[in-house]
Amino acid sequence: MPRRRVARPAPAPLRSPPEQHEHKADGEWLVRTTRGSSTKDYRCPGCAQLIARGRAHVVAWPAEKALLSEAAIDDRRHWHTACWARKH
Repeated sequence: MPRRRVARPAPAPLRSPPEQHEHKADGEWLVRTTRGSSTKDYRCPGCAQLIARGRAHVVAWPAEKALLSEAAIDDRRHWHTACWARKH
């Protein structure tokens, strides 16, 4: 008798969570947490140290700029999560 196949749920898609609005001393920011799927290194503006590829971190850009606009792409920065939390 053949084995019965068991339906398995499909894995969740790898999507970034939606960005959050955060207020800092220098204005409103849109912030997105990454899961560490980056394929290159970034330099954190908070501590000037490298964020190694594959490490979870935060991407932030000024809230008045649309996510995919050239201005937002130029102004977005990759931060260590702890460095972003310390930012005033």
